Amino acid sequence: MLDWNFIIEHIFFFKDAIILTFKISFFGIVLALIIGFVCALLISFKKIFFLSKIIEFYVEFARNTPLLIQLFFLYFALPKIGIKISPESCAIIGLAFLGGGYMCESFRLGLQSVGKAQIESALSIGLNPIGLIVYVVIPQALSVALPSIGANVIFLVKETSVVGILALADVLYVSKDIINVYGKTYEALFMLLLAYLVILLPLSILFSVLEKNMRKKL
Repeated sequence: MLDWNFIIEHIFFFKDAIILTFKISFFGIVLALIIGFVCALLISFKKIFFLSKIIEFYVEFARNTPLLIQLFFLYFALPKIGIKISPESCAIIGLAFLGGGYMCESFRLGLQSVGKAQIESALSIGLNPIGLIVYVVIPQALSVALPSIGANVIFLVKETSVVGILALADVLYVSKDIINVYGKTYEALFMLLLAYLVILLPLSILFSVLEKNMRKKL
């Protein structure tokens, strides 16, 4: 049986950890979305051979190397050449680097769903390239890419569980501390589950609502 009194007394230990996890996730995912969208645009509409190859290499490299290894490189290897980054910044940069590769593929899937005839029609009525992207390409691309983007966001939030190696007190780090200090393994794991539900469940509901609303508008 779970010790409910212990859980009630110690659940607030996770408050700062949830805030830190949310902060790292928010900034890392926003940067990942920007990186992914720009890369997808460049390889979908502005195909420059060497640039496309660099982006394709980045996407494959980012998606096929664990975040843990990327964090080790940022935090332990870069100082050897004089580049020192704070643990929190390392976590954000690592998450953005990893997420950018996944988001690029999601956005590329959406962009490729926009027909050439629609693009040509928009240009023929006088839309400039920016207007074309804002009013024609993005709405249609997002309707296709949104489910994949939502899955990537949830995946990236869960990936923050490894930032504890940088001595950042995220929710998993706090759970380990509670187990080490109090020996309450099941209670700590239950509170860890609740902490991730607090972060992930609203995101899951949000993307579900956004997807339904976008499909209705289209």
